[in-house]
Amino acid sequence: MIIAPRLVLAYLFLLSAACAPKTFRITPERPIEQLRAEALAATPPVESPPRAAHDLVPLATVDPRIRFDIRYATTNNFMGSQMYERPDPRLQRPAAEALGRVARALAAQGYGLLVFDAYRPWYVTKMFWEATPDSLRAFVADPAKGSRHNRGAAVDLTLYELTSGKVVKMPSGYDEFTPRAAANHEGGTAEQRRLRDLLKNALIAEGFLVYAEEWWHFDFKDWQQWAIGNAP
Repeated sequence: MIIAPRLVLAYLFLLSAACAPKTFRITPERPIEQLRAEALAATPPVESPPRAAHDLVPLATVDPRIRFDIRYATTNNFMGSQMYERPDPRLQRPAAEALGRVARALAAQGYGLLVFDAYRPWYVTKMFWEATPDSLRAFVADPAKGSRHNRGAAVDLTLYELTSGKVVKMPSGYDEFTPRAAANHEGGTAEQRRLRDLLKNALIAEGFLVYAEEWWHFDFKDWQQWAIGNAP
Protein backbone atom coordinates (compact mmCIF):
# COMPACT_ATOMS: atom_id res chain seq x y z
CA MET A 1 0.00 0.00 0.00
CA ILE A 2 1.31 3.47 -0.92
CA ILE A 3 0.68 6.18 1.69
CA ALA A 4 0.49 9.78 0.48
CA PRO A 5 3.32 12.00 1.78
CA ARG A 6 0.81 14.47 3.27
CA LEU A 7 -0.80 11.69 5.34
CA VAL A 8 2.62 10.56 6.54
CA LEU A 9 3.47 14.14 7.50
CA ALA A 10 0.19 14.59 9.37
CA TYR A 11 0.79 11.39 11.35
CA LEU A 12 4.37 12.32 12.25
CA PHE A 13 3.30 15.85 13.15
CA LEU A 14 0.62 14.60 15.54
CA LEU A 15 3.01 12.05 17.04
CA SER A 16 5.63 14.68 17.77
CA ALA A 17 3.22 17.40 18.89
CA ALA A 18 1.56 15.05 21.38
CA CYS A 19 4.72 14.91 23.49
CA ALA A 20 6.15 18.37 22.71
CA PRO A 21 7.05 20.51 25.73
CA LYS A 22 5.67 24.02 26.06
CA THR A 23 7.94 26.63 24.59
CA PHE A 24 9.03 30.15 25.51
CA ARG A 25 6.38 32.83 25.03
CA ILE A 26 6.18 36.58 24.70
CA THR A 27 3.26 38.93 25.28
CA PRO A 28 2.57 40.34 21.79
CA GLU A 29 2.80 44.11 21.55
CA ARG A 30 -0.62 44.27 19.89
CA PRO A 31 -3.56 41.85 19.40
CA ILE A 32 -2.77 38.94 17.07
CA GLU A 33 -5.72 39.46 14.74
CA GLN A 34 -4.83 43.13 14.29
CA LEU A 35 -1.25 42.13 13.45
CA ARG A 36 -2.50 39.47 11.03
CA ALA A 37 -4.80 41.85 9.18
CA GLU A 38 -2.06 44.46 8.81
CA ALA A 39 0.51 41.90 7.67
CA LEU A 40 -1.80 40.35 5.08
CA ALA A 41 -2.54 43.80 3.67
CA ALA A 42 1.16 44.70 3.45
CA THR A 43 3.52 44.05 0.54
CA PRO A 44 6.91 42.30 0.79
CA PRO A 45 9.98 44.34 -0.18
CA VAL A 46 10.96 44.38 -3.85
CA GLU A 47 14.54 43.25 -4.45
CA SER A 48 16.91 44.12 -7.25
CA PRO A 49 18.07 42.29 -9.24
CA PRO A 50 15.14 39.86 -9.39
CA ARG A 51 15.71 36.58 -7.55
CA ALA A 52 15.03 32.96 -8.55
CA ALA A 53 11.54 31.50 -8.35
CA HIS A 54 10.74 28.96 -5.66
CA ASP A 55 10.95 25.19 -6.14
CA LEU A 56 9.85 24.07 -2.69
CA VAL A 57 10.09 20.38 -1.81
CA PRO A 58 7.91 18.86 0.96
CA LEU A 59 10.29 17.64 3.65
CA ALA A 60 8.03 14.65 4.31
CA THR A 61 9.34 13.22 1.02
CA VAL A 62 13.05 13.73 1.78
CA ASP A 63 13.83 10.99 4.31
CA PRO A 64 11.44 8.74 6.25
CA ARG A 65 13.36 9.29 9.50
CA ILE A 66 12.70 13.05 9.54
CA ARG A 67 10.00 13.88 12.08
CA PHE A 68 7.99 17.09 12.46
CA ASP A 69 6.73 19.35 15.22
CA ILE A 70 5.59 22.40 13.27
CA ARG A 71 4.88 24.70 16.19
CA TYR A 72 3.45 27.53 14.08
CA ALA A 73 0.64 25.26 12.90
CA THR A 74 -0.41 25.07 16.58
CA THR A 75 -0.68 27.48 19.50
CA ASN A 76 2.43 25.93 21.11
CA ASN A 77 4.84 28.65 19.99
CA PHE A 78 6.32 31.90 21.29
CA MET A 79 3.33 33.90 19.98
CA GLY A 80 0.76 31.61 21.62
CA SER A 81 -1.33 31.62 18.42
CA GLN A 82 -1.66 29.51 15.27
CA MET A 83 0.28 31.11 12.43
CA TYR A 84 -0.04 28.48 9.67
CA GLU A 85 -3.18 26.89 8.28
CA ARG A 86 -1.58 23.43 8.35
CA PRO A 87 1.83 21.78 8.87
CA ASP A 88 3.54 21.56 5.48
CA PRO A 89 7.30 22.24 5.88
CA ARG A 90 9.18 22.78 2.61
CA LEU A 91 12.63 23.88 1.45
CA GLN A 92 14.15 24.87 -1.86
CA ARG A 93 15.18 21.73 -3.71
CA PRO A 94 18.98 22.00 -3.19
CA ALA A 95 18.46 22.70 0.52
CA ALA A 96 16.00 19.81 0.86
CA GLU A 97 18.42 17.45 -0.84
CA ALA A 98 21.21 18.61 1.47
CA LEU A 99 18.96 18.03 4.48
CA GLY A 100 18.39 14.48 3.28
CA ARG A 101 22.14 13.91 3.32
CA VAL A 102 22.29 15.32 6.85
CA ALA A 103 19.55 12.91 7.93
CA ARG A 104 21.42 9.93 6.52
CA ALA A 105 24.71 10.97 8.15
CA LEU A 106 23.09 11.41 11.55
CA ALA A 107 21.17 8.15 11.26
CA ALA A 108 24.52 6.34 11.11
CA GLN A 109 25.20 7.85 14.56
CA GLY A 110 21.81 6.89 15.98
CA TYR A 111 19.96 10.19 15.61
CA GLY A 112 17.10 11.55 13.53
CA LEU A 113 16.04 15.10 12.70
CA LEU A 114 12.97 16.77 14.21
CA VAL A 115 11.95 19.81 12.13
CA PHE A 116 10.19 22.76 13.75
CA ASP A 117 9.93 25.08 10.74
CA ALA A 118 11.15 25.67 7.19
CA TYR A 119 9.55 27.93 4.54
CA ARG A 120 7.66 30.77 6.22
CA PRO A 121 5.41 33.29 4.44
CA TRP A 122 6.62 36.90 4.65
CA TYR A 123 3.42 38.10 6.30
CA VAL A 124 4.15 35.79 9.27
CA THR A 125 7.63 37.29 9.61
CA LYS A 126 6.02 40.74 9.69
CA MET A 127 3.65 39.57 12.42
CA PHE A 128 6.57 38.27 14.49
CA TRP A 129 8.45 41.56 14.13
CA GLU A 130 5.52 43.77 15.06
CA ALA A 131 4.57 41.53 18.01
CA THR A 132 8.05 41.32 19.55
CA PRO A 133 9.44 43.92 22.00
CA ASP A 134 12.50 45.83 20.80
CA SER A 135 14.68 44.13 23.41
CA LEU A 136 14.03 40.68 21.87
CA ARG A 137 14.15 41.50 18.16
CA ALA A 138 17.51 39.75 17.71
CA PHE A 139 15.41 36.57 17.64
CA VAL A 140 13.07 37.62 14.82
CA ALA A 141 13.78 38.78 11.26
CA ASP A 142 13.23 42.33 10.02
CA PRO A 143 10.44 42.17 7.38
CA ALA A 144 12.01 45.15 5.59
CA LYS A 145 14.83 42.80 4.59
CA GLY A 146 12.89 39.54 4.47
CA SER A 147 13.78 36.35 6.27
CA ARG A 148 15.78 33.41 4.95
CA HIS A 149 12.77 31.36 6.00
CA ASN A 150 10.72 33.49 3.56
CA ARG A 151 13.07 32.34 0.80
CA GLY A 152 12.58 28.67 1.63
CA ALA A 153 16.26 28.47 2.53
CA ALA A 154 16.23 28.18 6.32
CA VAL A 155 15.25 25.34 8.63
CA ASP A 156 14.68 25.11 12.40
CA LEU A 157 15.33 21.68 13.86
CA THR A 158 16.75 19.47 16.60
CA LEU A 159 17.67 15.81 17.17
CA TYR A 160 15.85 12.76 18.47
CA GLU A 161 17.12 9.28 19.34
CA LEU A 162 16.29 6.75 16.64
CA THR A 163 16.09 3.84 19.08
CA SER A 164 13.78 5.43 21.65
CA GLY A 165 12.15 8.21 19.63
CA LYS A 166 13.00 10.57 22.48
CA VAL A 167 13.77 14.19 21.60
CA VAL A 168 17.20 15.13 22.97
CA LYS A 169 17.76 17.91 25.48
CA MET A 170 19.65 20.95 24.22
CA PRO A 171 21.02 23.88 26.27
CA SER A 172 17.76 25.76 25.66
CA GLY A 173 14.30 25.12 24.31
CA TYR A 174 13.25 25.91 20.76
CA ASP A 175 12.40 29.59 20.24
CA GLU A 176 13.65 30.43 23.71
CA PHE A 177 14.65 34.09 23.52
CA THR A 178 17.45 33.91 26.09
CA PRO A 179 21.28 33.76 26.02
CA ARG A 180 21.04 29.97 26.42
CA ALA A 181 19.82 29.78 22.81
CA ALA A 182 23.13 30.96 21.36
CA ALA A 183 24.89 28.46 19.11
CA ASN A 184 28.07 28.74 21.19
CA HIS A 185 26.54 29.17 24.66
CA GLU A 186 28.86 27.61 27.22
CA GLY A 187 26.14 26.70 29.71
CA GLY A 188 24.05 23.57 29.95
CA THR A 189 25.51 20.10 30.44
CA ALA A 190 28.42 18.64 28.52
CA GLU A 191 26.01 16.20 26.86
CA GLN A 192 23.65 18.97 25.79
CA ARG A 193 26.54 20.89 24.24
CA ARG A 194 27.80 17.72 22.54
CA LEU A 195 24.42 17.11 20.93
CA ARG A 196 24.06 20.74 19.89
CA ASP A 197 27.49 20.60 18.24
CA LEU A 198 26.70 17.25 16.61
CA LEU A 199 23.66 18.82 14.97
CA LYS A 200 25.59 21.96 14.02
CA ASN A 201 28.53 20.12 12.49
CA ALA A 202 26.31 17.74 10.51
CA LEU A 203 24.46 20.65 8.90
CA ILE A 204 27.59 22.71 8.27
CA ALA A 205 29.10 19.73 6.46
CA GLU A 206 26.23 19.90 3.93
CA GLY A 207 26.30 23.63 3.26
CA PHE A 208 24.16 25.09 6.04
CA LEU A 209 25.22 27.97 8.31
CA VAL A 210 24.06 28.20 11.92
CA TYR A 211 22.52 31.46 13.14
CA ALA A 212 24.66 32.64 16.06
CA GLU A 213 21.72 33.58 18.30
CA GLU A 214 19.79 30.31 17.80
CA TRP A 215 21.30 26.82 17.83
CA TRP A 216 18.23 25.43 16.03
CA HIS A 217 18.26 27.83 13.04
CA PHE A 218 20.27 26.99 9.91
CA ASP A 219 20.48 28.91 6.63
CA PHE A 220 21.38 27.18 3.39
CA LYS A 221 24.53 28.60 1.81
CA ASP A 222 22.85 29.91 -1.37
CA TRP A 223 19.88 31.59 0.34
CA GLN A 224 20.49 34.92 -1.45
CA GLN A 225 19.48 33.54 -4.84
CA TRP A 226 15.80 32.99 -3.99
CA ALA A 227 13.03 35.55 -3.83
CA ILE A 228 11.10 36.47 -0.71
CA GLY A 229 7.94 34.36 -0.71
CA ASN A 230 4.54 35.24 0.72
CA ALA A 231 2.37 32.29 -0.34
CA PRO A 232 0.54 30.74 2.63
